[in-house]
Amino acid sequence: MRIVITGATGNAGTALLKRLQAARSDDGAELELVGIARRAPDVNAAPYAGVEWHTLDVGDYRDRDRLEEAFAGADAVVHLAWLIQPNRNRKVLRRTNVAGTAHVLGAAKNAGVGHVVCASSVGAYSPAPKDQRTKEDWPAGGIKGSHYSVDKAAQERLLDNFAKKNPEIVVARLRPGLIFWSDAGSEVGRYFLGRLLPRLIPRNPWLPMLPLPKELVFQAVHADDVADAYWKVVQQRAEGAFNIAAEPVLGPNSLAWILKAKRHLPLPLSVLRAVVSATWRLRLQATDPGWVDMAAGAPIMDTGRARSLLGWMPHKSSLEALTEILDGLGAGDGRPASPPLKPR
Repeated sequence: MRIVITGATGNAGTALLKRLQAARSDDGAELELVGIARRAPDVNAAPYAGVEWHTLDVGDYRDRDRLEEAFAGADAVVHLAWLIQPNRNRKVLRRTNVAGTAHVLGAAKNAGVGHVVCASSVGAYSPAPKDQRTKEDWPAGGIKGSHYSVDKAAQERLLDNFAKKNPEIVVARLRPGLIFWSDAGSEVGRYFLGRLLPRLIPRNPWLPMLPLPKELVFQAVHADDVADAYWKVVQQRAEGAFNIAAEPVLGPNSLAWILKAKRHLPLPLSVLRAVVSATWRLRLQATDPGWVDMAAGAPIMDTGRARSLLGWMPHKSSLEALTEILDGLGAGDGRPASPPLKPR
């Protein structure tokens, strides 16, 4: 089976390559792996060794022919390429995230790819109550104010139209919660806090009090478990949308417990948003206020479809995944072989 992965050196891409390499060595799967990235990794280092690499930009229309060539003969394409920064430049983000997805879909069709699997997100969903579990049929209209959510919703519309016009191609999408593991520590710190603040975070953070809005309830999943879900989708030639998240659901109380805070102080959502907005505008940190809007509005997903149809289940809890990313963030962990995941 020939599998092409866009964004193959990033957070989810590295985890997926690791899973596919394990399928090769441990399960004897005959896999021909192709990686696409803007910057080539160290091809002698795991899990990037033994992969056919193509260095190109999916968002650049001038690379469309090269993209189609890389897709030639592929049984499946897993599209993971996505930009988080620079979040002050919407044109650049849309170029990769939305136009890039359109380029990938067009190249897959022209190359005769039979299975397209795309990385969507819980952020693609329209706002939903936090006191209920949301299944895959909840509208994926995005959350106004969040560039990430708006672009994920636009990507979902592209997938819907593509699937409708090309019924001979199997189209699947994964909607994971926040994807955490220690190897993404440096990347997460750089993308969301900037280059200075992560250096101030201790290895074992401790807070006397954690001021957070009660609305910040969310789901997380370990990168290895997301990678396993992608492999199961490709292996089974699965179709449709799949919610991917681990238990338990996380919120201010669980964060306070992990951070060893004595108590959680409820903070009005408007206050947090104002603080994030002000510090972002002053360039003190890298997270724009749209992430607060998305965190407050994103649903709590029901993962029953992935569990029943794919036979998927997470091997690590959301608490373990969150603990890993906090440890990795404090240590500046990463993978030296990958440009996006380079350690601090």
